[in-house]
Amino acid sequence: MVEQSVEASFELPVRVYIEDTDAGGIVFHAKYLHYMERARTEWVRSCGVGLRAGLAENISYVVQRLSIHYSVAAKLDDELLVTAEPVAFGRVWMDFRQRVSRAADRKLLCDGEVRVACVSLDTGRPRRLPDNMQELLARNVQPPETTNRMSQE
Repeated sequence: MVEQSVEASFELPVRVYIEDTDAGGIVFHAKYLHYMERARTEWVRSCGVGLRAGLAENISYVVQRLSIHYSVAAKLDDELLVTAEPVAFGRVWMDFRQRVSRAADRKLLCDGEVRVACVSLDTGRPRRLPDNMQELLARNVQPPETTNRMSQE
């Protein structure tokens, strides 16, 4: 079994502000997407990959696919922990597993799977992930386990 790099374990603390909530102090559902976006961005930054440099090279990233499950509502002034874990990647995309938990008790509030695609900034068309991003993902994504029939017999 291959161990994942320490870089793959990323957690971003976030505080819920009034701007994140409805009139009842409950976090608006779309705000969780903002928290997840920040966590993915900060994971990349913490690994030494600058996104601004990518913009200068005509590189941008867009959410291509998203699946999210809400379990428990976050509330005004809660301290949250938002994770970003890369789980797979291809030539032009990367998949992340993400969780939002309440910091006080680690209660899972929502979790999601996000596919982010690399595109050319000027055309919006898919383009190959830059080498530095592919190298980062290769260090942090555990390869799928292969089944060896001989070892199971």
